[in-house]
Amino acid sequence: MIWMRLSGIPAAVSALAGVALGLGAYTFVYARGFAYFSNDPAACANCHVMAENFDSWQRASHHTAATCNDCHTPHPFVPKYLAKAENGWNHSLRFTLQNFPDPIRIRPANAEKLRRNCQRCHQEMVAQMPSEDCVRCHYRVGHGARI
Repeated sequence: MIWMRLSGIPAAVSALAGVALGLGAYTFVYARGFAYFSNDPAACANCHVMAENFDSWQRASHHTAATCNDCHTPHPFVPKYLAKAENGWNHSLRFTLQNFPDPIRIRPANAEKLRRNCQRCHQEMVAQMPSEDCVRCHYRVGHGARI
């Protein structure tokens, strides 16, 4: 057997890799990680810290026109899933370590994705406007008033 031939450092590295892989897979399944591959806004509320954002989105004017991904991720396939992977990693790390601001805040790179998506959807309306942060003035459009 291969296991019998492994000894010392290679065996320890293999064992640690197996534990890390198993723990990572368990955590991914337990946290319903596959849901994040969907376009379902409820997937964003899998984590209790996002519940308020999900609830406020349901009361907002864009509720019937845009999902979380429409605003918060790039639209081309590869950049969209790279952004989802990066955010998924960051969210899982911060939530596991309880190292996030309360209330949570959008990071500058994600705010830029949001701004680009506002401009893409409202292209005709904003064509003559300076490239500003739309959310600064229209902060209740995507997420309605907080209760």
